[in-house]
Amino acid sequence: MTLFAVVGLYLVLGALAGTMAGLFGIGGGLVIVPVLIFSFDLQGVSSDIAAHLAVGTSLATIVFTSISSIRSHHLHGAVRWEIFRPMTAGIVLGAVLGAWTASMLSGEVLELVIGVFVILVALKMLFGANPKPGRDVPGSVGLGGAGAGIGWASAIFGIGGGTLTVPFLSWCNVRMQQAVGTSAACGLPIAVAGALANIGTGWQNPDLPELSVGFIYLPAFVGIVLTSVLFARVGANLAHRLDAALLKKIFAIFLIVVGIRFLF
Repeated sequence: MTLFAVVGLYLVLGALAGTMAGLFGIGGGLVIVPVLIFSFDLQGVSSDIAAHLAVGTSLATIVFTSISSIRSHHLHGAVRWEIFRPMTAGIVLGAVLGAWTASMLSGEVLELVIGVFVILVALKMLFGANPKPGRDVPGSVGLGGAGAGIGWASAIFGIGGGTLTVPFLSWCNVRMQQAVGTSAACGLPIAVAGALANIGTGWQNPDLPELSVGFIYLPAFVGIVLTSVLFARVGANLAHRLDAALLKKIFAIFLIVVGIRFLF
């Protein structure tokens, strides 16, 4: 593929990820990582690092998309900063450890892990399985511990953590609007720490394609960032016009198919 075709592909991927994020309220990483793995395969990227490159690139794009999201939620007073601050310390540590953990896994195992996660998220979307409020917000130590776990898992899967943070905060009796807003804020330290750690763990890997900085592939990064923020607004507008519940089920089935592809 020519560089022009590659960048065009990632502009389309960014548009798709942004639209899905706005339409379904999910993080773009859930779309970006699987599609990046498939596209890297088409480009002839070594299967030993394709999943690692997809995860690192996804986290790098989330740095920019999360900033826009945070600003929007903050203007609506939906970010609980007193929850965000203690979680951040754990998130940064967890994200660095998560990137290191991913680097220790073979490409085949990492794809398997991502496939299982995608299927679990899809099943949650299909059946609406959400934890019922069961406790109050823990103290700083508890929030830091939760942040570490969320950061660790998010850095392995290449996501901003909303799939994990929102259910946790809802379980802690945080109103849904504030859970989503605070989760969006938590996505920034996850993405920054995870992206930087992936640069370090992938630095000078002999299998990296040209225009890579560690486990971040720059053409994909640029293409996705340019279109994902714009199309997130498109997706949000569509959510008010279409049957989002039906579309979410269709999308969940699509994710299950993608996840099964990784398992076999």
